[in-house]
Amino acid sequence: MKTLRPLAGLLLAAALGSATPSIAAPAAPGEAALNAAKHAATAYRTDVVDLLAKLVSYNTVADDKIPCDKNPRHAAFKAFLKGEAERFGLDAADHGCVVVIGLGQGEERIGLVAHGDVQPVDPSKWKKSPFELDRTSEPGKLLARGAEDDKGPIATALYAMKSLKELQLPLSKRIELYVYMAEESDWGPLEQFVKTHPLPQVNITLDAEYPAVTAEKGYGTLAVTLPKPALPAEPGSPVISQFGGGFFGSQIPEDAQATIAHATPALEAQIRQRGAKQTGMRYGFEWKGQDLVVTAKGVSAHSSKPEDGINAISMLADALAVRNWPDAGAGAAVNFLNEMVGTGYLGEKFGNIAYRDAFMGPMTFAPTVIRQHAATGAQAGTEAIADGIEVAINIRRPQGKTAEQLTNEINAALAQWQGAHGAPANVSMEIGDPWVQKDAPQLPVLMSVFSYYTGIKDPKPVGVGGGTNSRLFPRAVSFGPSMPRTVYTGHSEHEFITVKQLLLNLEMYTAVMAELAK
Repeated sequence: MKTLRPLAGLLLAAALGSATPSIAAPAAPGEAALNAAKHAATAYRTDVVDLLAKLVSYNTVADDKIPCDKNPRHAAFKAFLKGEAERFGLDAADHGCVVVIGLGQGEERIGLVAHGDVQPVDPSKWKKSPFELDRTSEPGKLLARGAEDDKGPIATALYAMKSLKELQLPLSKRIELYVYMAEESDWGPLEQFVKTHPLPQVNITLDAEYPAVTAEKGYGTLAVTLPKPALPAEPGSPVISQFGGGFFGSQIPEDAQATIAHATPALEAQIRQRGAKQTGMRYGFEWKGQDLVVTAKGVSAHSSKPEDGINAISMLADALAVRNWPDAGAGAAVNFLNEMVGTGYLGEKFGNIAYRDAFMGPMTFAPTVIRQHAATGAQAGTEAIADGIEVAINIRRPQGKTAEQLTNEINAALAQWQGAHGAPANVSMEIGDPWVQKDAPQLPVLMSVFSYYTGIKDPKPVGVGGGTNSRLFPRAVSFGPSMPRTVYTGHSEHEFITVKQLLLNLEMYTAVMAELAK
């Protein structure tokens, strides 16, 4: 999932604007739905956690060299999922990259959409294996990669469907759970799937947050490659010989590092002093001969919610801003970050690109990965890559500017920076489109269920920071699993879902299915 909550809960009412579908005031869910939800949470409060433990035990990180329908790890996960569904009395079909699990019959269908793949993970940052459900390290929390994004929602959806089946609740519509295996890496197979398979008329994605999501920002990337440095003009003077950080594009980085050649103790003291003024950062300093290695530790977060993290790349660049560095390679990257990005995440230093939408919130603009590139020659269908250092910046674009306008503004800012610094750069850019759902007949039910179980009166839909598979399904909106005003932990190195939230999701998902399919 790629999400950002600009506002939440009761505070949303004043900022809905034209992006919000008109919905009636929520009424309490019906007695049958409430009884089914209570049954699910009572009968399966332990079983749903056990199922989550089994789901997260499968390492379903994408492999760039293996398509999702050929990946043996994904195949094992799908086989287990299909087996569990059939054990629950549900029908299941494997369509390669998509597993469809169904309950009941009917021409009208309700779709639930989730994904079984997960983001990359650094096992060294976890108290236990990220593919083992950690139930003990932090009481009340269930820690694992995928616990919140999206294997927790899959576990709760399955037990919600099992509850309706077990209670023999009369349903006039068929319920289908779609589990896609490449949401975090490649939407192509799902785009092909939806063209060739008839989809439910109404859909709910279990991959964002409550109360319901009706607008998503467009996902984009700006990658600037600065050339490999020449020797410094003054031999023996301090120079940044290495700068790197980040793990993958949709994660706010918590790690960054730099090496300063020909450093001095006085320079170290300056960097220490500047870094000490930053909130939430930790730094390490190590001498290797005349080289000073500086390591930075921030807090990882989903890149659509940069406010939830502390960006180690931005902060380390700022800590190094104690002198003018030569404008080449790693030094140019540090200068570029300090002058064009800063320690914020709204693009306010990058020319005129910053803007916000009343409903969807601000565009966010956060560096996520710094990597070294070795030069490659162009081949058929590819572009040559320069020998240098690449600064990759994650962009989440709301409505309010066209892609063309934003592209022109970014290019203008880059041209101005290059004109001042004389540092040539290769630039690649991808600007995704925002998405707004204005036809969602299920919203009154979603608002009713959410209000009943949370006590939040008059909830309203929200906009988030990036793409879920809602964009590909008819009349789709997202519903959970994250609560308003809470930190979303998917994509972080501390991903978890609380037991309380897992059971609350189980109740709400069961009630929603019962209400929509009755």
